[in-house]
Amino acid sequence: MTNKLPNILLITSDQQRADCNGFENPNIKTPHIDRLAREGTRFSACITPNLVCQPSRAAILTGLLPLTHGVWDNGVDLDPQVGEAGFAGTLSRAGYQTGFIGKAHFSTKSTFAPTGTPECNKSQAKYGSTWFGPYMGFQHCELNVLGHLHRTRPLEQPPVGHYERWLSSRSGGEGVKLWVTETRPGTGAAQTWYSALPVAWHSSTWIGDRAIRWITDASRKDAPFCAWVSFPDPHHAFDCPEPWSLMYDPKDMVLPKHRVRDLERRPWWHKASLEGKPQLADPVMLKFRAEGSRVPDQSDAQLAEMTANYYGMISLIDHNVGRIMSALEAAGVADNTLVIYATDHGELLGNHGLYLKGPTPYEDLLRVTMVARGPGVASRQLVVEPVSTLDLAATFYEYAGVSAPGEMQSRSLKKLLNGGAQTRDVAYSEWHLHASRCGVALKLRTVRTKKFKCTFELESGAGELYDLENDPVEMHNLFDDAGYAHVRKELHDMMRARPGVVRDQLAEPIGMA
Repeated sequence: MTNKLPNILLITSDQQRADCNGFENPNIKTPHIDRLAREGTRFSACITPNLVCQPSRAAILTGLLPLTHGVWDNGVDLDPQVGEAGFAGTLSRAGYQTGFIGKAHFSTKSTFAPTGTPECNKSQAKYGSTWFGPYMGFQHCELNVLGHLHRTRPLEQPPVGHYERWLSSRSGGEGVKLWVTETRPGTGAAQTWYSALPVAWHSSTWIGDRAIRWITDASRKDAPFCAWVSFPDPHHAFDCPEPWSLMYDPKDMVLPKHRVRDLERRPWWHKASLEGKPQLADPVMLKFRAEGSRVPDQSDAQLAEMTANYYGMISLIDHNVGRIMSALEAAGVADNTLVIYATDHGELLGNHGLYLKGPTPYEDLLRVTMVARGPGVASRQLVVEPVSTLDLAATFYEYAGVSAPGEMQSRSLKKLLNGGAQTRDVAYSEWHLHASRCGVALKLRTVRTKKFKCTFELESGAGELYDLENDPVEMHNLFDDAGYAHVRKELHDMMRARPGVVRDQLAEPIGMA
């Protein structure tokens, strides 16, 4: 029986810059993602609703902005009732088979006390090798909970998550040892090494394998499926395995033109967030937050090595995207499957002398990849309207022919995907930072239009405004420029007109992501 309703496949990476795909950057090889873009539609002005993992992933699932769904920073768990009302639960109740493979990060791993979720490192007695969901509306789950191994935060025992348990079982724990072992010396680049982990044991390979198995099984059944396949790379640590770590020569890397910190040109919180001490009582968490989420100044050689590993990690993901696309074709469902490739947020990668992520919403971090291919989706189309990964939930509802479970800030992209004209004035991103992150509490609201971007810090009244059309590298902060006062007011009005309810009470962090 042929499904009239389309299957839905969301594939995400973690911390991938929008310009790190072959269709925007000839220095990186992503042939399978490029093929999706050629055969479908890509968005050049898609932004993340938040600059870090947990809030942005909760927004994708629920179609709600962070201050509405309540996950306002990492370390704040998504309320299960809110999560189960998201697209996975809604489609499950409408008859879809739903599955999640990979990094979820809807809940916190490193918690102050047990929270009872399958992602909590202190709640694993409730879960084990026989648990496969349900979770946040997904009927079937195979989780990569840790996502990223850091040398300052070794894999805990017993391990948390399906992938971690599987990796720990390889050759009596040899996989974990190989993960942190270098195959050759490097330059000492921060959180960067050429990992000896066999690529067959790598998380990207494991996720590709599990996704292919689940999709193949689901394709044999009459009901349509909806799957979220979530790769944890290219998030730091930059620990690319061979042969992918040999794919890019650091000497060939094109480095950012502006790779020196210019904090005197920026609002006060840029400097404060880099120099503040995270407010955490737990010494292990404090050490990781202070050292693992920040990068000291790197030499050009170190940045080049970091970039080469970052590119290799993306190309390994792309390889597995190709495997998954081949599985759709082998199952005979490729023509009836809406495939979206996106990411949760970007990566600074040395631009403006900054690395990783933080409360510095440059386009490197705010703008993200989003491409789509599927039934009715226009091919070789470029959409320049400002949109958001927040819009995925409403898009899935329209394709599945179901009503949203409640009011959302998500707006369906189906008309744009089908080649129709639709003006989008603004996309929103917001982040209330807890002082446990970087020693300073902030309330940031960002609005992004086709031409401008403005971020407001609500407590101090400071901000930054960039003319992206004339200053795409964001060198000139126009927030206090009298010549742009009318633009600032217009963007401020847009910010204040943010749709939806802002919660009066926000939950306190229960740990550190």
